[in-house]
Amino acid sequence: MNDLLGPILKPYMPAILLSQRLCTLFFIVFSVALVFWTWRDAQRRGAMPWFWAIVVALFNVAGWSIYMVVRPPESREDARERELEIRAREAELSRDNPVCPACFKPVDKDFLICPSCMKKLKKECTNCGKALKLDWAVCPYCKTKQ
Repeated sequence: MNDLLGPILKPYMPAILLSQRLCTLFFIVFSVALVFWTWRDAQRRGAMPWFWAIVVALFNVAGWSIYMVVRPPESREDARERELEIRAREAELSRDNPVCPACFKPVDKDFLICPSCMKKLKKECTNCGKALKLDWAVCPYCKTKQ
């Protein structure tokens, strides 16, 4: 094969060698970057970073794709933030007194507006004057349409 293609490729041999070396260099840099990225991602997600870095170093893209399938769905910070949001919502729901949705100051159940920020919380019944939710079409106390 070399006897057949040798005379044809001889003038292009330096360019072919340069291309081969550049491709090898790119593959090495890509492999190191893939190992580093996998290690950092596994560390953020709490998924044994050294183990996954070794797997990706040995099996390259195949190891990386296995890691992408089995890695935890969210990072530790995201899980902690989600847990804090859930606790805050549960604490808000467990309060006896409602709060203003605009300024989060405590208000009574029958307030029509927030005394702090003047946001309209409820509307007054046209017949009996009781506090109604804004989206109610009928007063449940006196059956008057609003």
